[in-house]
Amino acid sequence: MSDTNTISFTKMNGQGNEILVVDLRGKSKVFQPAEVREIAQAPHTRFDQMMVLHDPRTPGTQAFVKIYNADGSLSGACGNGTRCIGWHLRRQGDDSNLIFETQTTLLKVKANSIDNITVDMGEPKFNWDEIPLAEEFHDTRRIELQIGPIDNPILHTPSVVNIGNPHAIFWVEDVEAIDLGRMGPLLENHPIFPQRANISIAHVRSRQEIIQRTWERGTGLTKACGSGACASAVSAMRNGFTERTVTVHMPGGPLQITWEENNHISLSGPVVVEYEGILGHLPAQ
Repeated sequence: MSDTNTISFTKMNGQGNEILVVDLRGKSKVFQPAEVREIAQAPHTRFDQMMVLHDPRTPGTQAFVKIYNADGSLSGACGNGTRCIGWHLRRQGDDSNLIFETQTTLLKVKANSIDNITVDMGEPKFNWDEIPLAEEFHDTRRIELQIGPIDNPILHTPSVVNIGNPHAIFWVEDVEAIDLGRMGPLLENHPIFPQRANISIAHVRSRQEIIQRTWERGTGLTKACGSGACASAVSAMRNGFTERTVTVHMPGGPLQITWEENNHISLSGPVVVEYEGILGHLPAQ
């Protein structure tokens, strides 16, 4: 990584979702998948997602953002990561209302305060070919998919949705009773998901609360997943389980999700700065 030795980073987390922010605006550097994997494996730069800011491509946006998973693959959206880059630009004095472009969408960010950021995650996609799925399902509120014995499956009939990337949510009574570390990779790579999928197990505690754990595509088990929280929330709402505003509790902490009247999803919560440093070097203390 000799050519990264002058590139600074900010290590952050959004409710435990480990985020590495790298600002390459004004630079020509483009990360290769092998470099991303190397950065993800280094102890002081380990991340769930790396948010890399490049010069804007579309007028009115602050940056074009490449979102890398730990395996070097690209993601179309990361709610917690977007909240972190919103904080990053707010610290630099940018306006409290920001717009970022990713490979799949535009994400609008509003700073409620210096450490509480809201992201407009856009409109969820429910059609089978938009998620996408490998075969047609007319109703994606619950699809035919199970793991385990036919007469007593461990997980079955998930809700599926695209929130910038594909998500499948399995409804369970106890999220701790499922070995998601074992089930996650099997389901992420199931043939029904041609672009792989983020896999969540969720329990509806009340009309206002969901408990969730997530296996992220290209990353693995995470303490939090912003787009996953949005996916479980809107899927619960579609199934009639909850109201239009819910709190999603994950191992890293809660996030607030609202499915707005304009069909957009709002994701709100705090962000935390852990440290800053230079790629290839120990973090600044």
